[in-house]
This record gives sequence, structure tokens and C-alpha cells, in this order.
Amino acid sequence: MDTTSRAAGAAPAAALDGFLAADFPWYGLDDGWTGARWLMQVGAVAEGSVDYGSVGHGDEPAARQYEGVPDTRRFVVVVTVARRPVRRSVDGTGVLEATSASSAAWLAGSGLLSATWPGQLDRSLRQDWLDQQTAIAWDLADDLDGPNWSSLNLPVAGAPKDFRYRESEYGWVLAGEAPGVLLGAYGRGISAYGLGFAPVPDIVRYTEPRPAGATALGFSS
Repeated sequence: MDTTSRAAGAAPAAALDGFLAADFPWYGLDDGWTGARWLMQVGAVAEGSVDYGSVGHGDEPAARQYEGVPDTRRFVVVVTVARRPVRRSVDGTGVLEATSASSAAWLAGSGLLSATWPGQLDRSLRQDWLDQQTAIAWDLADDLDGPNWSSLNLPVAGAPKDFRYRESEYGWVLAGEAPGVLLGAYGRGISAYGLGFAPVPDIVRYTEPRPAGATALGFSS
């Protein structure tokens, strides 16, 4: 899936405008999640058309990750992808393939790679590693029925939905469908098996600071 932007880090509150411009509902973790929530970024293929975006839960990415320092962050990122049967290219001269669950799997897989890397990897080698692993993630996303994926049933707005799921040494990725959109998610340090997804009633919620005394991580009992 061609995109104009892909970022692993949290976005400033100004990114809210892009989320508000979308013509599809945003999804995040349901109210069973009581920890921190934060906006990431939106992406587009055609000028002025928001096609996907991500919201984060848990520990936000650090401003800088140092080589040799273990990454102990625990987080879940939910990727919402618009259903687009026909999409124009950025320059308006061509038509791209329709979005699908594979689109969500690709965005989630590449997002996980962008958010994590082997702690022993030298910074000068990181781009080569990322390019190689991103190519692998693309091939995996294009074969959701293949042996590298398993089935995982999770609630979406309270109703059970089937997702395709895989784990790696860097974290986990899942992809599937939800009413009106396609869903992807990736995480690290938090099991996917206890998660639930729901439409976000007010995306502004993801720009608000945590209440005093609240922690970044948590599930309601």
C-alpha cells in the first residue's frame, strides 16, 4: 500500500485536524483499557483524502532510542484504514488497488518495525535492517491465509470478530475488519488476547493528558 507518511512516534496535538478530516470512524481500544491514550498520525494517498491513521495506548515512544539500551516500553497501536474500492494516486494520474485487510496488516507490520529494532543494532545499520524487514512484512501481509498467520477472535464494539494474527521477536501484529473500516493493530509487552476494540466517540480524547495519579498502562476490572 503506497502511503505519503508513516511514523511510529506520537504526534503533536496539531495532528488532530487530520483525524477530524476523515470521512470514516476511528477505532481504538475499548473502555476495558484505562491507561494512557495518544494520537499518532494520519496518512493519505490522494490530496486531501485521509485514508488511514493510528492511535496509541500505553507507553509513548521515546524521543530517542539509544543503541544497546533494552526497549521496555509496553504499548498497543490501533490502525484504522478506510474502505476504498478505488483510490487515486498522489499525483492524480493513476488508480491504486482497493484497500483490504492486507492493507491494514501491512501498515501494522511496518509500524511495529518502525517502533522497535534490535537493541544491539548499530544506528548506521538500522535502515538496512528496516528495509529488509519491511519487505518481509509486505510479503506476509499479502498472504494473510498463509501459515505465518493464525486466527484470533476479539470483540469489536462488543461483537466477536475474527482477525489474522502473528507474533515475532519484536511484538505482535493483527489485522481484520470492523463496521465501515479495516483494522490493524500492533503491540509489544501487552498481550493481544485480552484486547477489545471500539469506535472512538470523540478523537479529542486522545489529546487529553492523563488524570492525576493515572498510570500509562491499565485495564479495568
